[in-house]
Amino acid sequence: MRPDTLRSRIFLDGGDPHEAQQALAMLGFLDGQTTNPTLIAKNPQAKKLLEKGQKFTREEILNFYHFVVRELSALMPQGSISIEVYADLATTAKDMLLQAEKMNGWIHNAHIKFPTSAEGLKAAEQAAAGGMRINMTLCFTQEQAAAVYAASRGAKRGNVFVSPFVGRLDDRGEDGMQLIANIMKMYAQGDSHVEVLTASVRNLGHLLRGLQLGSDILTVPFTVLKEWADQGLPVPGRGYTYDAKGLAPIPYRDIPLTLNWDQYHLDHDLTVKGTERFSQDWNALIT
Repeated sequence: MRPDTLRSRIFLDGGDPHEAQQALAMLGFLDGQTTNPTLIAKNPQAKKLLEKGQKFTREEILNFYHFVVRELSALMPQGSISIEVYADLATTAKDMLLQAEKMNGWIHNAHIKFPTSAEGLKAAEQAAAGGMRINMTLCFTQEQAAAVYAASRGAKRGNVFVSPFVGRLDDRGEDGMQLIANIMKMYAQGDSHVEVLTASVRNLGHLLRGLQLGSDILTVPFTVLKEWADQGLPVPGRGYTYDAKGLAPIPYRDIPLTLNWDQYHLDHDLTVKGTERFSQDWNALIT
């Protein structure tokens, strides 16, 4: 069951309702789930179809995604289920919004995921202004997180998540967990309407450090949740020491939260690569 000292919310990062059932049984709780095109491509039913040399039509893959998130929503009706719009490097804000409006109607507890890019933020600004709950994904810098804050200014707390991808920064030798600490420090100067969702968690150290930092939410793959459960769901205190394993620290920057979102520097090569990967994984499912 949920530890008494746990303040962060725990999401499962995955695209398989059966795995979500297992995680719920193992932990005794889950606060939500994040999905994306890569995770949907790894869903056992999708994999089985691909192994047979078959693919979905565009209509079928959207129907399948709809089915998956409805199953997840039924398992966690009080939680949040993140659904990601399709976006390649040419997708416009207008097209993202059209998808978002449709996906937001699939379930009552959706957060719609947009990339933290110029077009993604343009779409997110309009979505948030209309009261849609959003999750800004593929965030890799403090400045991108500041832009998310600015684009969603005025939104209610609980309606906006920003998802910094810590594992992908680690992959290139940078301390991804330092970015979480930096964003939380920066957001402490504001009104707390954006919640920090630690994403791309790769290991138990990421999870424990995120809990120690007080990340609002962590989305965690099943294997890491199992390791945490096997250790008794520990919640580290101030004495916990995170081993960054020689990764380069990411310096904190004094960035004001008062600018318009398009005044921040948004470009980052990992946002581009992540967008390309998600769109490729999605397109690989379609005939």
